[in-house]
Amino acid sequence: MKNRADAEDVLQDSYVKIYENIDTFRGDCPLEYWIRSVVVNTALKHLRKQKYWQEIDDVHAYDNYLPDVEATLSGFQRQQLTDFIHELPPGCQTVFNLYAVEGYQHNEIAQLMGISEGTSKSQYARARTLLQQKLVKEQRFDDESVRKTKF
Repeated sequence: MKNRADAEDVLQDSYVKIYENIDTFRGDCPLEYWIRSVVVNTALKHLRKQKYWQEIDDVHAYDNYLPDVEATLSGFQRQQLTDFIHELPPGCQTVFNLYAVEGYQHNEIAQLMGISEGTSKSQYARARTLLQQKLVKEQRFDDESVRKTKF
């Protein structure tokens, strides 16, 4: 979410949906997963309605999630990496954040976003390629070291 008020709205809407639909929980997955799905779906619906996509405003939000990248990109400013991620096309950015930052699998992303698993994989691959190209273009790294970076 771009601001705290939107995040609070999504959270409140999620609480209401969870309360109203708890009887639809089948128990075929952990309750935590079902709740997370409700929250993510609510957030995606909100973002689509507002016609903007998830951006992470706190540069340090990536610190705990991308340790391999941080090690490979020593000396590279985190703000610049965050800016590159924010410049990705909306679909690529959303899939990248869900996969690389949030830890969702492609089948879960496909279900959450209403796309095919193949589309999720191709959007993620495109995001990686675009990020790698930006890193090379900025001459932060040679082409080979960027290719080895695990996003």
